[in-house]
Amino acid sequence: MATGKVIAGIKIPDSAIAGQATELLREHGSDLLYNHSLRTFLFAALEGQQNNTRYDPELLYVSAVFHDLGLTPHYRSEDKRFEVDGANAARDFLKSYGVSPQMLQLVWDAIALHTSPGIAEYKEPEVALLNYGVALDVVGRGYDKLPANYREEITRQFPRNGFKKQIIPAFFDGFKHKPHTTYGSINADICACMIPGYQRKDFCDAIRQSPWQE
Repeated sequence: MATGKVIAGIKIPDSAIAGQATELLREHGSDLLYNHSLRTFLFAALEGQQNNTRYDPELLYVSAVFHDLGLTPHYRSEDKRFEVDGANAARDFLKSYGVSPQMLQLVWDAIALHTSPGIAEYKEPEVALLNYGVALDVVGRGYDKLPANYREEITRQFPRNGFKKQIIPAFFDGFKHKPHTTYGSINADICACMIPGYQRKDFCDAIRQSPWQE
């Protein structure tokens, strides 16, 4: 298990909470999601370190571990955004450890908003850092800011293994049964990419077709 290791100068939390969270990711996730989630934590933590940002490493780690678990059969719902499913799962998990309501909300927000650019970066450090780490791993945001030796060390420990080709189908598999939940989010792009002839709900149409008589 990766907990307790120091990678690129960042120690992966090795508390009981971190260990159990990792076991759940291993049990219900895939190698793709495991490696992505651990890279996300390390990228996020390095960004925090480089900017002298104060954050809770354990909460950031749990947020990273759970952030995509809402895509998995065990945690996904029939009617909620996958981010909300993951956030709910993390909150339920942390409740069993007696984590304070404030910290529960912090982790919930970090996961629920991790695909919300333009919002997450203005919230608490753990929320902003998770969003940053996810974006760096998925679309390369801040790639040139991270020293090459760190990138190489992290991807050696947690390989990408064709991540760019695999992650779009993996995202889609998590919410193909409920494409309506992607309305208003970047995940609508995934549906448009993967479903032939997919018609996104249009906000302007929703305004014009509202029941108000005027």
